[in-house]
Amino acid sequence: MKILALTISDRASEGVYEDRSGPAVEETLKKGISGAVVERLIVSDEAAEIEKAFEKHAEYDVILTTGGSGIGPRDNTPDVTMSFCDRMIPGIAEYLRSESCKETLNAVLSRGVAGYKGTTIIVNLPGSVKGAVFCAKLLLPILPHACDMIRGEGH
Repeated sequence: MKILALTISDRASEGVYEDRSGPAVEETLKKGISGAVVERLIVSDEAAEIEKAFEKHAEYDVILTTGGSGIGPRDNTPDVTMSFCDRMIPGIAEYLRSESCKETLNAVLSRGVAGYKGTTIIVNLPGSVKGAVFCAKLLLPILPHACDMIRGEGH
């Protein structure tokens, strides 16, 4: 399985601070999914930059974004994801939000979504290290089966 951990952050993309969520998600995925090939990329919160990253990595099985999914003025990740994807997978976002609310009530402020374009699944994770890793762990048992299904390999 080929996965992109895509950090979306103006400050991390400008080098103002070190991206910690992307590496933490990468480590979680490599430990949790046998044979996973995980690459990382950092882009700004600009909608065009996010879309360009999605297009450039459209052959990947999964793109997990971290950051830009809240209610801040520069939080564009869910909007770009929705416009880029062919179809949404609302159950994934509902599951991540529901489980995250058990950890922090601030999870209700997440606008994260999940969907797919072609055979690439895109899921928005929180920007915090703790939230991103928590959600990535929740996805570990789901992603292999989801990738099989999207390729028509059955249920």
